[in-house]
Amino acid sequence: MDVDKLSAYQTLYTCLETVALLMAPISPFFADRLYTDLTSVTKGSTESVHLALFPEAGESDENLEARMKLAQEITSMVLSLRRKVNIKVRQPLSTLMIPVLDEAQKEMIESMADLILNEVNVKTIKYVGNDEGVLVKRVKPDFKKLGPKFGKAMKSVAASISSMSQADIAALERNGSMEFDIDGVKASVELADVEIISEDIPGWQVANDGNITVALDVTITDELRNEGIARDIVNRIQNIRKGRNYDIVDKIKLTFAPDPATEEAIKAYGDYIAKQVLATSLEVAQLADDAAAEVLDIDGTEVKVLIELNN
Repeated sequence: MDVDKLSAYQTLYTCLETVALLMAPISPFFADRLYTDLTSVTKGSTESVHLALFPEAGESDENLEARMKLAQEITSMVLSLRRKVNIKVRQPLSTLMIPVLDEAQKEMIESMADLILNEVNVKTIKYVGNDEGVLVKRVKPDFKKLGPKFGKAMKSVAASISSMSQADIAALERNGSMEFDIDGVKASVELADVEIISEDIPGWQVANDGNITVALDVTITDELRNEGIARDIVNRIQNIRKGRNYDIVDKIKLTFAPDPATEEAIKAYGDYIAKQVLATSLEVAQLADDAAAEVLDIDGTEVKVLIELNN
């Protein structure tokens, strides 16, 4: 019961209690049951929800909301890149590179970095300036938006957009708009009027949405692969525990059959596996032919493991 877990429980409790209060007028019986189940334990009271005060909204934290929105957008983009190259989330990756427009955006991302890294299972975030040339970007005019806006001048505006340099593209992302001189007339192009595309670089997958760009290092080293295997093993064993209706505090013993595909991972991450699945012992040894072993499918490799309750 660490601080994070306690905070999660307390947040969930607050949400459930508030929902019970809000739904009381339209779902009186279920709301009352939910509310009394919660408060009888925490407050020692079984007072009806219909005798409680209706909740009042507190002040919103606009800065927190903006930072969370940014974190959600980055997380969504990185997860889509994982799906694109078929790398599951349990497989750790090393680096997420984010070109930042300015110091303010960098500070916003840094404040949410732990949350982002945890959600996408990446080790570190590397920040680069938008003008460092690490990522090459192209800009495509959105003719559906430019046509009604510029009419006959659309082709000239589109040509100017297509000829933008990397510095111009960075300025457009940073400022949200850019002015062009079209035959002596100023034409203002908004970020929403174009599509900015980041070109992939070897070993990386790149995505961008508006003024946010992310590049994910999809190279899987032996160390990362072994950690991914260990996480898969934990997931499979936890499912077996659940299927066998083990109690959450039941201790087990694990014996893995020798297998070159997983032995290195089990050796390197044995302590992690044991801690996660509550194993008091973990070893690699030959299993008897009649042993009631489970077969774990780890990336197409069948791994046999004997799981026993440690009575």
